Amino acid sequence: MIVGTGNVGASIAFALLNQRTPVKELILTDINQDDAEGEALDLNDALAVAPSWLKIRAGNYADAEDCDICVLTAGANQKPGETRLGLLQKNAKITHDIVSQIMASDFDGIFIVVSNPMDALTYLTWQYSGLPSERVIGTGTILDSARLRLQIANRLQVHPKSVHAYQIGEHGDSEFALWSSANIGGEPIVNLLSDNQRSDMETFTREEAYAIIEKKGATHYGIGACTVHLINCILGDERRVLPVSNLDDCNDAYYGFPAVIGREGIIRRLELKLTEPEGIKLQQSINIIKDTIKQVKE
Repeated sequence: MIVGTGNVGASIAFALLNQRTPVKELILTDINQDDAEGEALDLNDALAVAPSWLKIRAGNYADAEDCDICVLTAGANQKPGETRLGLLQKNAKITHDIVSQIMASDFDGIFIVVSNPMDALTYLTWQYSGLPSERVIGTGTILDSARLRLQIANRLQVHPKSVHAYQIGEHGDSEFALWSSANIGGEPIVNLLSDNQRSDMETFTREEAYAIIEKKGATHYGIGACTVHLINCILGDERRVLPVSNLDDCNDAYYGFPAVIGREGIIRRLELKLTEPEGIKLQQSINIIKDTIKQVKE
């Protein structure tokens, strides 16, 4: 089930349709039922030529009872100049209402949270739902890491899939690149790129979303493809490592950090050794997320 059929929800649905996917049925729901029904009709028109065959229909929260995954994209849109964290007060109430209705259907699957500010809303979804933390996952810094890998790949003239590098922390202004473990085929990227080159790439990665929003009003294709990648990893029990937003028990916070993803959700969180400066940056990012959630609780 995809909750919210705006730009992001529709892009996720379209990306699913255009991939080989284990998804067999897709239910779309939105506060605007006509929009959900229209998207379902439009997507069905592509089935005859799409690489996958799945049932697509509009539905409601009660349909979540039989769903394996519920993807949350509903919420207020990020406006030009507005930070992701600035959205939280508006979107926390929306998320509470949606999660409460979905759990009332006896939903026992996995939540994937896409709505921004994603890390804070993933934490709140975990709190609102009462599900085990391994079954509440945010898209984290999957998209941010994909942006970083593309920058590195273009600079070093290799395929992005050969680049192993992560942005971690908040999906937002305090995220940063984990350069200490970034590599291409085991060769450290710190040996291949200068400090200035790496700094420029990290800044571009962090700020690209704002540039896209300023130019076209929203970002949705990239996150749509990344969300489908996560869905396929779960349903296919692929055990891939992705920097999803997952729970750090010690800090009681959700943020983007590499974890093994499979059919049960978060299989395990990786234990990476960070440098002292990276550790400081990560704690600062965690504190920003926690402080924002505290404001909502109060």
